[in-house]
Parts: sequence; structure tokens; C-alpha cells
Amino acid sequence: MIELGNVTKVYKMGKVEVYALRGINLSIKQGEMVSIVGASGSGKSTLLNVIGCLDRPTSGRYLFDGDDVGKLNDNKLAEMRNKKFGFVFQDYNLLSRASALSNVELPLIYSSSRKKNKQAMEALERVGLGARAKHKPTELSGGEQQRVAIARALVNSPALILADEPTGNLDSASTAEIISIFRQLNGDGITVVIVTHEKDIAAQTQRIIRLRDGEIISDETVS
Repeated sequence: MIELGNVTKVYKMGKVEVYALRGINLSIKQGEMVSIVGASGSGKSTLLNVIGCLDRPTSGRYLFDGDDVGKLNDNKLAEMRNKKFGFVFQDYNLLSRASALSNVELPLIYSSSRKKNKQAMEALERVGLGARAKHKPTELSGGEQQRVAIARALVNSPALILADEPTGNLDSASTAEIISIFRQLNGDGITVVIVTHEKDIAAQTQRIIRLRDGEIISDETVS
């Protein structure tokens, strides 16, 4: 599904060049559940953004399902992000004045489907929040808000879920619930890539990729 070949990402700060990624070579197969770990500044979020087409690499090659991402224009990239990827972030990124159901419907705004409401409700039910569909984020716990965010990521039936520190703001009980949902989704065939600094979360994935200073220093299979 994912093939990165000698990918670099360089940010220019005045006359100084900062290498966020240095020659990344990585393959992720369809149906895997992978964690990317490393200290702050190791490049893990940058790598996730490149995989999710939120950022373009400075050099190197990225193939997704055999398509050369570097050759796609902005419209094609936007279409890929909307249809093939589901994003989950640490801060949930929910609209505070909208209901859980309306938040989940957001990726369907430009869809021609007449079943937006049904699709959104099915996504909420998939994460166990069907009964909370009319509640606003301020009426939900942190764990419930993150489940709404996961439902929003699922509403377009993506092939890949990308999660950046999805449990960073949660207590241990809510963290366990969120990881359980990711494992269930992976069991349904969805590829899941999680950026985390928590060892116990990484240990629940199938592979752990460790980054340091923009380079992969280890890639191990979890038994």
C-alpha cells in the first residue's frame, strides 16, 4: 500500500536548512497496524503528514497503491485525502457548536450521496456513540470526543487511518477504549498507522518503527 523511497523533508529557516526526514525507506502493507515512535523532533509527525499527503517531501519517491504521489496535482491529492485516508489528531478538531452527528458529516459536505445522515450515524454506531449523536463536544468526555473524531475519519470508508498522538489528552481508561477501537478497525481490514510516544500503545500494534533525528533506526515486528 505505502512505499517510501529515500524520502527527505527539508525546512528552510532563513539561511538554515533543517532536515525533518533524512532518506526514509519504508513499506507498509495493506491491513497492517503500525506505530511510529520517537522523541519530540524525531520526525514522526512529519512522516505521518507525508504519508497522508498533508505535506510533500522535498525529495524521494512516494507510491500509494502503486500511484506516484509526487505526480499528482493538488486536486488529485485532495481527492485522495478525502476518499482514501482518515485522519485522527490529538486535539480532536471538532466544531464546538455542532452536534457529534454534524461533526461526523463534515467530510461528506461535497459528496453527492443522499445518505449522508445515515452514513454518519453508522460511523458513530461503529464507535459506540449512536446514542450520543445529538450531543455537542462540550457535552462529551475526552474519550467520547476522540471517538467522534474516529467516526468522522471512518465516514468515507477509508483504506488507511492515520492517527497522530490520538491518546495524548486521555486518561488510561479512555486510552484503552481508543486503542481497542483501532484494533477492531484493523481487524476489519483497515490499515492503521499511529504516531505515539507511549510504549504500551506501540506494543499493541503489529510493527514498531522508531525514528531519531529524521531517520529510521529500527523497524521491528511485535509478537
